[in-house]
Amino acid sequence: MSGPLAAPSPGPSVVVGTAGHIDHGKTALLRALTGIDADRLPEERRRGITIDVGYAHLALADGSVMDFVDVPGHDRLVGNMLVGAGEIDAAMVIIAADDGPNAQTFEHLELLDALGIRDGLAVVTKADLAPDPDRRTRLVTAVHDLLAQTTLAGAPVLVASAVSGEGVEAVREALGALGARVAPALPSDGGPRLAIDRVFAVRGRGTVVTGSLRGGRVVAGMPMRLLPEDLDVRVREVQVRGAPVEAAHGGRTALLLGGVEASALRRGQVLTTDPAVSATSRVLVAVRAPATLDPSRPASAAPSDRERLRLHLGTAQAGALVVRGPREAIELADGAAVALLRLDGAVAAAPGDRFALRRPSPGSTAGGGVILDPVPPRGVSRRRLTPERAAALVAARLPAAALGPAAALGPAAALGPAAALGPAAAQGGSAAARLDLHGATRRADGWALATDVEAALLGRARELVAAHHAADPSSPGLPAPVLRGDLALVARRLVTLGRSGADEVARAVLDAAVARGTLARDGDRVRDAGRAPGLPPETLAAMDRLERALDVAAPPALADAARAAGCPPDGVRALEAAGRIVRLEDDLAWAATAYRDLVRRALALAAVDPLSPAALRDATGTSRRYVLVILEDLDRRGLLRRTDAGHVLGPRTLARMRERAQAAAATEAPG
Repeated sequence: MSGPLAAPSPGPSVVVGTAGHIDHGKTALLRALTGIDADRLPEERRRGITIDVGYAHLALADGSVMDFVDVPGHDRLVGNMLVGAGEIDAAMVIIAADDGPNAQTFEHLELLDALGIRDGLAVVTKADLAPDPDRRTRLVTAVHDLLAQTTLAGAPVLVASAVSGEGVEAVREALGALGARVAPALPSDGGPRLAIDRVFAVRGRGTVVTGSLRGGRVVAGMPMRLLPEDLDVRVREVQVRGAPVEAAHGGRTALLLGGVEASALRRGQVLTTDPAVSATSRVLVAVRAPATLDPSRPASAAPSDRERLRLHLGTAQAGALVVRGPREAIELADGAAVALLRLDGAVAAAPGDRFALRRPSPGSTAGGGVILDPVPPRGVSRRRLTPERAAALVAARLPAAALGPAAALGPAAALGPAAALGPAAAQGGSAAARLDLHGATRRADGWALATDVEAALLGRARELVAAHHAADPSSPGLPAPVLRGDLALVARRLVTLGRSGADEVARAVLDAAVARGTLARDGDRVRDAGRAPGLPPETLAAMDRLERALDVAAPPALADAARAAGCPPDGVRALEAAGRIVRLEDDLAWAATAYRDLVRRALALAAVDPLSPAALRDATGTSRRYVLVILEDLDRRGLLRRTDAGHVLGPRTLARMRERAQAAAATEAPG
C-alpha cells in the first residue's frame, strides 16, 4: 500500500456477488465485463477453478463503480462462498447454457434466499455452446421460474458469452440499472463497518485487511474497534481498488492498520465505530425456513429446537444451537419464526444483520433471516419476549422487506413512548422496540425504562408514600433511602438488573416522580405532592409542649417527656435539627434556652475558681448525673478544660474573651 493519494472515493458502491455451479463461467464472465481476472491464487489459475473469494470492479456509464465478489462454485467450498456472499448488496447468478441449473446453482440460490438478497440478475452464460434459440428460450424461462421461488423473484435473465462477446454489453447495461436501484438504499450514516475477509502483510509497511465497507466513511488516522475481541486499532492508510485514497465511503476497501499484531487478525472479525455492533455469542433472530429448489431433494425443514447448525454472518461463521423454548416459540405473520441462537464462539453482530444457517451433515441450507437483538435479554427480562414485542422488534429491525413482503409482517406492536430517565429521551422505533423488550437499557447519559416498567415503579413509589402517611400521619414523609431501597427490589423483580443498576434506576424513578410533581421531597423525606410540606399542626403543637417540658435544669427522660407531650420521633428529630433542644445522650435533652443558661453558669463559676461537679450541682440545683454530662460536653467543645484542681476555662472560651477585649479596645481607642 503505497503511492500518491487518489481523489476521495465517491459514495457507497454496490457490491455484487456471483453465484452458480462450478465451471459455469462466473470468473470468465467477470473477466469479459471488467478485464480483471478474479482468480488471484496461482492454484486457481493453474486448475482453472475458483477456490477462494476473488474480487473485481467495473466502471459504469454514470461514473459510479461496481464491486464484484467472485465466489467458488464447488460443493466443498460453500463456506468460502458464504464468506463472499455474506457482505454483498446484490447477486449475479450464472447458469451455463450447455448444462442448465445444477447442484450448486440450487444451493447458491437457496443461500442467497436465506441471506435475503432481494435484487440482482441472472446470466445464462456460454451462449456460444448453445446456439439453438428454442433451447435458450426454454432455459431462460426455467431460470425465471427458479428465481421466482426465491427473494430474487422478478430479477432479469440475460444471455451472454464470455468467449464470443455476445450479450456482454447488455449485461453491463443491466448491471448499471441494478446499481441505480440498489445504491440509494445503502446505509451511509451508522458508522463505518468492515467485515474482514482477507489479512496479509506488506513488507516494510505492516498488516493489511480487506473487506466490503459499509455504513460510513473511513479516513487515515481514524481509531476503530476490532470485534469481537474489542481491541482498539488505528487506520494508517486507506486504499480503494488498489489505489490510496483520502477517504473510503463504501465498497471494496483495504486498510493498513496500526496498534494490532497481524497474529490477532483473521477473517470474520469486524472493524467498526458503530456502537450498534456488539461482540456476542447469543443472538435473538427472526428465521425463515429454507427454499428447496433441487427437485431431487425433499423439502428442507425449518430449524427446530435444540438443533445444532452452522451460522454464517458477514464473513464469520460459528456453530449455533437453536433455542425455541416456550418463550421463543413465536411464529411471525409471514411464516418466519423467532429463535435464540447460542453460538460456540463470539461474533460481531448488529440489529438487522442478515445471516444464513446450514446443516453440517449432510451439507444443506437450514434457513436464514436477520438479527433482531445481538444482546438479547437474560434473567427475568426474558419473560418480556411476547408475540407483540417480537412483532414490533421485527418491524423495527428489518431492512426493507428482508423477510418477505412488508405487509405480511403485520402491524408493529403499539408501543407507548419510551420512558427515558435522562437526556436520551428521543428514540427511534428500533431503540424503542429493544427497550420495550428488555424493560430497561443503560445509556451513557442515564437509564431508560419501558413504559410499563416505569409506570409500575412510579405506582409503587406512590403506594409506599401513601402507606407511610396513613400509618404515621405525624411524619413529614417517608425517608428517601427507604423508598429507594424498596424501588430497587421491585425493579430487580421486573427486569434484569444488577444491584448498582437497580439502585440507579430507583434513584432515577424518584427524581422523575419529583420532577413531574407526583411526589415532593423535603431534604431526605418524600411526601405526597398534595400534602403540605413540613410537620402537621398536631406535631408542631406537641413539639412546643415537649420543648417547655425540657426547659428546666433537671429535665425528665426524653422518651417519657415526648410520650407525655404526644410528640412523635419525627417531632423530636425536628426539634433537634432546628436547634430548639440540645441532646447530649439518647434519653437526655434540654431545651436550648435552659442549656444555654446552664453553660453560662458553668463558665462564670470556672472563671472564678476551678469548677468541681459538686459546685455546679449546688449552683444549678440538679444532681451529679446531669452535671457530669454537662461538664463532659463543655470539655469536649473546648469551652472548659479539666485539670486536677477542677474544670477551668478552655481554649475556645479564652480565645473568645481575647477577641472581645481586642474589639472593645479598638472601639475605645481615639479616632
